[in-house]
Amino acid sequence: QLQLVESGGGLVQPGGSLRLSCAASGDTLEYYAINWFRQAPGKEREGVSSISSTGTTYYVRSVKGRFTISRDNTKNTVYLQMNNLKPEDTAVYYCRFVDGPNDYWGQGTQVTVSS
Repeated sequence: QLQLVESGGGLVQPGGSLRLSCAASGDTLEYYAINWFRQAPGKEREGVSSISSTGTTYYVRSVKGRFTISRDNTKNTVYLQMNNLKPEDTAVYYCRFVDGPNDYWGQGTQVTVSS
């Protein structure tokens, strides 16, 4: 049974940086696309970024140029480097992996951007 565990969240001032990690156990992520989502209080969950098995990346417009997604298949981990953070980036961040009918989500990691 695959499990995803996010880490790296925290409290950071505007303009600061964080690196989120999504570590998988129970199966390899190497052949699959991985997605990062976030959900702010009172808002719907939104897709933030994704990376394919071949390294093709996608970013939602609001984070383009500030966030970078990457993967290290040797560590079975996907990263989300977040720079120049803004208060509107405050949310719980989740990673997600879909394998046919199976839809896996991590437990989420809180990112709070505040002075």
